Amino acid sequence: MDNIQRKTPNYTFALIVVFAVLFLIGFITTMNNSMIDFCKKAFNLKDAQGQLVNTAFYGAYALSIPFGLLMNKIGYKKTLLLGLAVVGIGFIINYLGISSMLGMSTSVIYSVFLGSMFIVALGIVMLQLVANPYVMVLGSPEKGAFRMTLANALNSAATTVAPVFITYVIIAGKVPTPNAVPGPYLGLGIFTLILCAVLFFLKLPNINEGEQAEELTGEKKEYKDSVFQYPHVWLGMLGIFFYMGIELGVPSMLPAYFKSNPELAQYGSPTDFLPYYWGSMMVGRFAGAIILNKFKPRKILSVCLVCGALCVASSFALSGIASVYAMLAAGLFHSVMWPLVFNLGLQELGPHTKAASGIINLGVVGGATLPLLMGFIVDSPALGVGYAVAMMFVYYVYVFWFCNFGSKIGLSK
Repeated sequence: MDNIQRKTPNYTFALIVVFAVLFLIGFITTMNNSMIDFCKKAFNLKDAQGQLVNTAFYGAYALSIPFGLLMNKIGYKKTLLLGLAVVGIGFIINYLGISSMLGMSTSVIYSVFLGSMFIVALGIVMLQLVANPYVMVLGSPEKGAFRMTLANALNSAATTVAPVFITYVIIAGKVPTPNAVPGPYLGLGIFTLILCAVLFFLKLPNINEGEQAEELTGEKKEYKDSVFQYPHVWLGMLGIFFYMGIELGVPSMLPAYFKSNPELAQYGSPTDFLPYYWGSMMVGRFAGAIILNKFKPRKILSVCLVCGALCVASSFALSGIASVYAMLAAGLFHSVMWPLVFNLGLQELGPHTKAASGIINLGVVGGATLPLLMGFIVDSPALGVGYAVAMMFVYYVYVFWFCNFGSKIGLSK
């Protein structure tokens, strides 16, 4: 009886906690991205300067590997608590810093905003490190992609709510000036610190991934001496790097696309359309969680990559508002890419799962570099937004290669 109980533990409560954390991650990340257009107006920025919001936020993922090694030592729960604490402190610094500097030059205030967002992002990195491998190990390996897709569907629910929060809470009826920015961040900081305090008293399972794999499969597995010996982990990191260009390519370029097509103003602002993109990702992830019960992850990811690329390609063939909706529709197919790429990168790692999560998360710096690169292309008089959007096809090609070939390198036959 004792043996059966160890093989079939109940992880429901732990999964609920992780799902709540993923909701918070999605909300904060998308809220940050949705602020680009408002920040450009509030701080009088060019397109590339506006993309520094993404650079500051996703640049924190450069510390993913040391954070992953830290998690390997202190475990999931302590990393979770530390991440929440850092997020809360970052938001409070944002409020106090900007509020105390009103009246100074916008460049100084913008620097404070970027610095505080970097601190928030450090906490988000830790939360992301916990959430993804934790979802993978809280149950059978065969259902890992299903659990991760379901978890990210809830994450997408947050990404759909965040632009609405931006539109109706942060910027509703406000003149785009620096003093309109910090208020709501104080509330988020206080909420996050309260959540951290509550979770401190709750018990979460601490899992030994190698032992768990043996218990669930009944087989003795051998693992390499170091996570650095698994090529598919590093290739998965690059998969996430280019995926970030896919996910952020549409929402980051939408303001520039509207600016280059003044006739689109009659339909609303770019911020008005962002909920459609993130909403389509939410629908896609819930649908993906169902479809993954019937089809293999690689097949689903391949189809979604092709369909997403076709949506972006069709935006070049269409004009007016139809081209906008074509780009937004790509979100439906971008939806399952993150969990599936991450899942393929974490295959057959056992005790190296935590460290591998840190390596793969390093790829999120793609969100700091690729939108910035696209912003410079938009600002270039010789190029423009069309060339910037076309960069996405390079990202699609690599992720497709990783899905079908790179993710198999180094795995046991």
